[in-house]
Amino acid sequence: MIDLHCHILPGIDDGAENIKESIHMAKVAADDGISHIVATPHVRDTLHPPDLLKKHVTKLNEALQKDQVPVEILYGADVYAMLPPREVLGYAINNSLYILIEFPYTHIPANAADIIFNFKLQGLIPIITHPERNPSVIRDPEKLFSLLTGNVYAQVTADSLRGNFGMQIQECTFYLLKKRAVHFIASDAHSAIARGPVLSEAVKVAGKIIGKEQARMLVNDNPLAVISGKDIPLAPL
Repeated sequence: MIDLHCHILPGIDDGAENIKESIHMAKVAADDGISHIVATPHVRDTLHPPDLLKKHVTKLNEALQKDQVPVEILYGADVYAMLPPREVLGYAINNSLYILIEFPYTHIPANAADIIFNFKLQGLIPIITHPERNPSVIRDPEKLFSLLTGNVYAQVTADSLRGNFGMQIQECTFYLLKKRAVHFIASDAHSAIARGPVLSEAVKVAGKIIGKEQARMLVNDNPLAVISGKDIPLAPL
């Protein structure tokens, strides 16, 4: 499995505090069957230099190799959607055109379609992170559906499927799955324990809703296409 969204880089944001915790997170992921993790620190209030983040990725991979942890860390970021697209071109995932974008926690802006259009004008392919946790989408899923056109994708959080954010968010996630509005399941992990880098249980839950093969694609085929810079097999709405 491939975890497309994980705050595993040490000391960058509200994720892993140090290299020891990063290694612990990678070990938890490996035990769960995850082979690749895209490191996605928040790019919101601070525009971390891409070269600096890439150095952190390299150092973490070296530490994991030294400890013989069978997980490879790839470069990416969790980018605030309200930032100017030209300022975030360097944060695409693993030198692809795919980029994780995060809308405000409180709502989907009225101009969300224009925001996404501007990202696409820069040649980027947006992946909307955890829409099932956004109050606007919970109240009216059509706010998400209307955005998922022409190479725009959605990623839900594993813990949303497991009910760890509450029943309302879980039910919203189930509905999005049934409507084929989910293209990735990722951990959005911030530590090894609380919301850890674990996907397998969420895949089992998703399998009961959309079938095992479709659920498997959300953590294998689709994220593999992203990190390889290829077209995603499971098309959007």
